[in-house]
Amino acid sequence: MPTVDLTATDFSSTIEDNGIVLIDFWAEWCGPCRMFAPWYEEVSQEHTDVVFAKVDTEAEQALAGSFGIRSIPTLMAFRDGILLYKEAGALPKEALGQLVDQVKGPRHGRRAAPGR
Repeated sequence: MPTVDLTATDFSSTIEDNGIVLIDFWAEWCGPCRMFAPWYEEVSQEHTDVVFAKVDTEAEQALAGSFGIRSIPTLMAFRDGILLYKEAGALPKEALGQLVDQVKGPRHGRRAAPGR
């Protein structure tokens, strides 16, 4: 599933109406954001059951401010409307995939081997 652009208008409904939502707060001028963007898109294709969204902090300054975004890229992860993760910095592709698996948890992610 391709990434979706979020605005203040559809932010809350996206979080509330979807099980797992990852949000990348970014800006066009941000070098690390441009480096992270292709990885974010690739991982979104691997996890079609997750909504991968982006918030342009230049266009949505009030929204970014309401979440205390001070450094970009900042990644947030919600499950069932609850914020589970918020960190600034570009994650490597492998770490991003691992984060998605962790957010999915046992009910959505890979099952542990019996006895673990």
